[in-house]
Amino acid sequence: MTASPVLPRPIVFALPKGRILDEALPLLGQAGVVPEPEFFDKSSRALSFATNRADVRLIRVRAFDVATFVAHGAAQAGIVGSDVIDEFDYADLYAPVDLDIGHCRLSVAEPAGLVESGASANESHARVATKYPSLTRRHFERLGVQAEVVKLNGAMELAPTLGLASRIVDLVSSGRTLKENGLVETSRIMPVSARLIVNRAALKTDSARLGALVDAFRELVAARKGA
Repeated sequence: MTASPVLPRPIVFALPKGRILDEALPLLGQAGVVPEPEFFDKSSRALSFATNRADVRLIRVRAFDVATFVAHGAAQAGIVGSDVIDEFDYADLYAPVDLDIGHCRLSVAEPAGLVESGASANESHARVATKYPSLTRRHFERLGVQAEVVKLNGAMELAPTLGLASRIVDLVSSGRTLKENGLVETSRIMPVSARLIVNRAALKTDSARLGALVDAFRELVAARKGA
């Protein structure tokens, strides 16, 4: 009896829930990876999905967890914002392609009244609400301000209103949410866009498949820019 061929272990590709996903899916499809129909079923509570390729599975997790899964090798590739990459600065994470999607910025914002009064202009200490403690501390250190970081995972705009913090650091796109909550963007820490990320060790041990995936995304982005 002839033994059945041993299939290679599937590549696990991590996708983020939220703002980047809608822009990432068309690119993923153009790169040859199409999720199974259940992926688009909003009532499904599944987190792992088959694709049109037997050697690729998708997982859908929170953006911060995409970086963690890939950095630790539980997933071999993924898509995530550059804000997440810079916040964690994982040594085992390689971001070879800027996908030119998911554009926004990481900014500091504070109550409009505080800005108008100039009360915060010469502060040497600030309490800041954010889910980016590392990037926040580094930003304020460059300004000579000691930042006391209050870690929040959402509803950041409530922090100044309720006296939890005088400022926030969060992602900003149109600025509408800030305005509706009486906040003003006072400085920009960094521009943000989505990146293709891969696990460095996996890229070495499975260079043929992961290298082809990286090349496919790189060519797609180059073609879009050249169009």
